[in-house]
Amino acid sequence: MGLLYRSLAMLVVLIWLSRLAHLSAQSSSGQAPALDVLLQDYAYRAFVHPKTGVPYDAQVPSNLSGIQIAALRLRSGSLYRRGVVYKEFEFPVGVNESPYAERLVLVYQNLGNWSLVYYPLPGYSYLAPVLGLLAYDAIDLSAKNLPYLDIAATVDPIKIKFQDVKPTPDGTVAKCVTFDLDGSVNFSNVGSGNACSAFKQGHFAIVVESIAPSPSPVTSGSPPTPTPGGRGKKKSNSKTWIIVGSVLGGLALLALLAFLVLWGRKYRERKHLEEMEKAADVGEALHMTTVGDTKAPSAMVTRTQPTIESEYVP
Repeated sequence: MGLLYRSLAMLVVLIWLSRLAHLSAQSSSGQAPALDVLLQDYAYRAFVHPKTGVPYDAQVPSNLSGIQIAALRLRSGSLYRRGVVYKEFEFPVGVNESPYAERLVLVYQNLGNWSLVYYPLPGYSYLAPVLGLLAYDAIDLSAKNLPYLDIAATVDPIKIKFQDVKPTPDGTVAKCVTFDLDGSVNFSNVGSGNACSAFKQGHFAIVVESIAPSPSPVTSGSPPTPTPGGRGKKKSNSKTWIIVGSVLGGLALLALLAFLVLWGRKYRERKHLEEMEKAADVGEALHMTTVGDTKAPSAMVTRTQPTIESEYVP
């Protein structure tokens, strides 16, 4: 029985730890979308006196030094009718955006030495930094935390021509990797001129399978938590409360398990007592006789016959 209690306790601990690991993974996977929110805010700040069709380089916070961003405002339908060349991205004719927006902004990202921090890829090494291209509505250039617009090529794919690509190690094959906005990761072949292709927006890079463990990114300390307009602080507090709630839930579950163990022990003791009483009742049964209106036990046989003194003959 003691082994069962220990096994149940260990199961509760494992469930609790797995829950915390799941929350930690969720927190890690949420860094990239939070970064998009922050970079969209800073990219829009570059539109002081905006002109349509002109790209504007923007500044990032000092704690994200090494990341490059830019913003390009276009009229609705420009991508579909004419296409555009923007940084490393070449948009062909026939690219649609939805939902409809009178004007849209294409936010460019070059994550540089932060690529591995925000887009870790176990088993692979980066030959080129992660490049991002995201579309947003341009109706309000002071807006923050905007949802993505959906842009998609309908005829020819969007080309991403990478620059400053590291040499491919001997015995390995370079691959294009696409990080979709839904969290999926896809690989494809690298085209001529270190080019990759895509039919929709997202984040892109050139990678190669690692022969040795990937080196740590050249950064100081852990990645900063993006905090545009206080949203990062609220998310951090929310995650803290989730973890605290999980800990309290684990303790409550452990207390419930202890209660069940004590109840089981009491039940076994009560059952054992009942069995002892039942065994005692199963002993020699006494014959019941009626005395007036009352029933009382009486012996069936007298084992030793009494001897009257007057009947004794020497």
